[in-house]
Amino acid sequence: MAMMPKRVKHRKVQRGRIRGDATRGNRVVMGEFGLMALEGGWLKARTLEAGRVAATHFLGREGRLFIRVFPHKPITSRPLETRMGKGKGEPDYYAAVIRPGTILFEVSGVPEGLAKGAMCRSARKIPMRTKLVARRART
Repeated sequence: MAMMPKRVKHRKVQRGRIRGDATRGNRVVMGEFGLMALEGGWLKARTLEAGRVAATHFLGREGRLFIRVFPHKPITSRPLETRMGKGKGEPDYYAAVIRPGTILFEVSGVPEGLAKGAMCRSARKIPMRTKLVARRART
């Protein structure tokens, strides 16, 4: 089942603009390897779930997968063949707002080859360019 918030303060939100690179959630912290978004956009909850399923299926019982983003933004749409006016549409799905540099998934407890395979499977489901990044050592 796709992720969505339990409660929201406002049922409908405005579209907004995605400007600049990610300043939060832009480094690998929980695992050893991560999948970084190189483009900005909205990531649907069902797309995120498809990436999670693909990665966990590839990993089997090994390692641990972390999802670093959550779909908070309700995206509205009007019914097809509806005349203009009559207000804003009803919430259709929830999406995560992704800025360039955001880490989407992280994996820990597996060797690099297995992590690369799992992240590659997830990346095929994500509709934006991504790359595999490794955790940096603290200095």
